[in-house]
Amino acid sequence: MREAVEEVRAVYRDLEERPAERDCRARTECCRFRLTGRTPQLTGGEALVAAMGWRAAGRKSIDPAAAAPDGACPFLADSGRCGIYRDRPFGCRTHFCAAAGGMIERHRVIDLIRRLEAVDESLRGDGPKPLPQAVAEALERLPKRSGRR
Repeated sequence: MREAVEEVRAVYRDLEERPAERDCRARTECCRFRLTGRTPQLTGGEALVAAMGWRAAGRKSIDPAAAAPDGACPFLADSGRCGIYRDRPFGCRTHFCAAAGGMIERHRVIDLIRRLEAVDESLRGDGPKPLPQAVAEALERLPKRSGRR
């Protein structure tokens, strides 16, 4: 599991090194899934990294059935900021927020997507799942002491 998490973090670092015009102002429109009509789909490795970030923030669970009334991401804190920003999923990093620059074209990141898919396969995953479900399942897989980095 540790190798999978390290590879996902390496993918995130590699993405950060690629030039892309981004201007995220933390408006959080892209974090309101009902508003956008899109829910990020996470591979198993991404879900593990997000779950570890959630645990590190002092949280223990996510109820995928208990969506916020406005359809907000379960990681969206009362402060209006992402509660796991450092550990946010790939889709949130290449997000579809028009105000921040829109989606990064798939052909520019397909190699990174394939690496995430390979991690998912190494974890015996069955492909991407909606963020709340994927993270809830990953939290169940983490040892109770996890959350430390």
